[in-house]
Amino acid sequence: MQPVRGTHDLLPDDYRRFAHVVDTARDVARLYGYREMATPIFEFTELFARGIGETTDVVSKEMYTFKDRGDESLTLRPEYTAGICRAFVSNGELAQQLPLKVFAAGPMFRYERPQKGRQRQFHQIDLEVLGAPEPGADIEVISVAADILDRLTILDRCVLKINSLGDPESRTGYRKVLMDYYSGHTANLSEDSRNRLARNPLRILDSKDEGDKAINVNAPSFSDHLNEASRDFFKSVQDGLTAAGIAFEVDPALVRGLDYYTHTAFEFVTTHIGAQGTVLGGGRYDGLIAELGGPPTAGIGWAGGIERLMMLADEPKPLPRPVVIAPLGAAAEARALGIARTLRKLGIAVEQEYRGNMKRRMQRANKLNARVALIIGDDELAKGVAQLKDLDSGAQREVPLDGLAEALKV
Repeated sequence: MQPVRGTHDLLPDDYRRFAHVVDTARDVARLYGYREMATPIFEFTELFARGIGETTDVVSKEMYTFKDRGDESLTLRPEYTAGICRAFVSNGELAQQLPLKVFAAGPMFRYERPQKGRQRQFHQIDLEVLGAPEPGADIEVISVAADILDRLTILDRCVLKINSLGDPESRTGYRKVLMDYYSGHTANLSEDSRNRLARNPLRILDSKDEGDKAINVNAPSFSDHLNEASRDFFKSVQDGLTAAGIAFEVDPALVRGLDYYTHTAFEFVTTHIGAQGTVLGGGRYDGLIAELGGPPTAGIGWAGGIERLMMLADEPKPLPRPVVIAPLGAAAEARALGIARTLRKLGIAVEQEYRGNMKRRMQRANKLNARVALIIGDDELAKGVAQLKDLDSGAQREVPLDGLAEALKV
């Protein structure tokens, strides 16, 4: 039996790196006042079709969609933002907690060609702020991302790229300009882009087709068609990032791949993981919650791929070296169970050995990278002591059983 293509097992050493990324992100998010939440792994398909956009690759090509026994169309979540916004609409009490600042982490599912750092079941950390239309929210979520990457020792290998996708008024005007431009290149556009032309020409800017990319080189720039309000908003974001000491590049070609983005779009990119260089990205989506049937509510957030972050992050600190108890005889084994439990309650990692002669038990202790072995036999029980052997120096001494905790303090 093999895992399904595009999925992988997180074995213990991998999971330690995985947990390091999630725990680091969670700790930094808490410093900024974000609370953790989770949404279901599957939702009604309509949520993603409406929220992400039917013309996006995610919805049109990549979603895992199925009918359940009640003939409902359900989809495994391909991203977190739409589900969190749905949770906001579904749970009315959240509207009383604005601005709502949440952190989440979990598995996502997209049917695409598996490659380095990109699987069909993958995992993301996610950060969202709802109910904060001010540019200060944009600056804060980018600051959280930068601090997470910094703590993971990744930031110095990344470049922050930002762009403005404008407010709805700017997008409407820019949409017309794009349609006029692409109409002169229809014959050379890919089939997907021809289909998008009438419905959402902005999506063509995000095309991965080489022919479309060549046409996009001369496409009108969004920055030339921003209204004054959008230009002022974007300037405030740039000024705030500069004040916070966060370096960035303005990239007019940056267009996030989902339909719900407005105003600020951003990505942290790297050249250290091959062609797929984005490690974390997001932007503002002020119209999404209203699109899902909720009250008009501003939103901004980002998601980062945990697998990609694992590839870049330094090795996490090693786990605490355990203490190994090697009891000899039935009476010692019984007594050792209580000793081990007492030490664990005090926060000391303990492994207990039950089989083999003493030589094999010590070999096993070394394989576990234990720092100390506690040897307890009938003679030790009679004296109320244990033999404490330092596995680094080889030194051995007797320690009273009621003094083990003190002797094992690091």
